[in-house]
Amino acid sequence: MTDLRPPRFLKPMNKLMIAVQKLGIPTGPAMVLTVPGRKSGQPRSTPMTPFEVDGELYVVAGYPGADWAANARAAGTGTLSRGRRSREVRIVELTAEQARPVLRAFATEVPVGVGFAKRSGMVRDGTPDEFEALADRMTVFRFDPV
Repeated sequence: MTDLRPPRFLKPMNKLMIAVQKLGIPTGPAMVLTVPGRKSGQPRSTPMTPFEVDGELYVVAGYPGADWAANARAAGTGTLSRGRRSREVRIVELTAEQARPVLRAFATEVPVGVGFAKRSGMVRDGTPDEFEALADRMTVFRFDPV
């Protein structure tokens, strides 16, 4: 997992997903997280696919060092939207130990994320064991209600 970079299509695809969501059209399980930028303070929005584990809502950063994850970490709170519905959330980063069971669940709960991880070379087969092994390299957040 050396020097992973997002594919070139990711930024245009994210912009399209955000535009569709703003029109009030839900896009499956995808949601948009908006947090202030850590440098500019301006709102930064990123589509993501949160999933539930034991009644809690989590998200896994698709790439180590992702800008949106750094912004979310710095902000600590944000707005999570699907279509025209939104809610304020507290953003809690998990330790590697806390992330292990969540990453195992990610392997079965978020097929689109598994495909993304396979194409980017983070995992080979997308098994729960492979994702759990990423716990010390992948950022995992829990969204708590405010």
